[in-house]
Amino acid sequence: MTPITIYHNPKCGTSRNTLALIRNTGVEPAVVLYLEQPPSKAELVQLLADMGMSVRALLRRKGTPYDELGLDDESRWSDEALLDVMLEHPILINRPIVVTPWGTRLCRPSEVVLDILQLPQLGAFTKEDGEPVIDAQGQRI
Repeated sequence: MTPITIYHNPKCGTSRNTLALIRNTGVEPAVVLYLEQPPSKAELVQLLADMGMSVRALLRRKGTPYDELGLDDESRWSDEALLDVMLEHPILINRPIVVTPWGTRLCRPSEVVLDILQLPQLGAFTKEDGEPVIDAQGQRI
């Protein structure tokens, strides 16, 4: 079985679509409900390194305490401090993050996951909003 992990928020449509695309390969990933089980600081640092992403680029603003905490003030917040606040308020971690043997990505939009899934899609897939992503032959549209 191919090890795949998704840092998932079931309330997020992008996260649900990404999970469904992974399952459309026939693989059941390890699902980390990161709001309940945030990654450790070391895990978060490793995820960022694997994605080649800055701490600030992973911050989520919408629906979070980003503005209330003044996180837009770049002179006030070091990467170390941002990591700490992200772990204190995991809703600040953008999602979904997917880890596969072929790469780690923040999957926004959800079809980014196809870039790191070297497994065939088993059938057609349409996002929750009605946008087709995979055709009946399992090919990306």
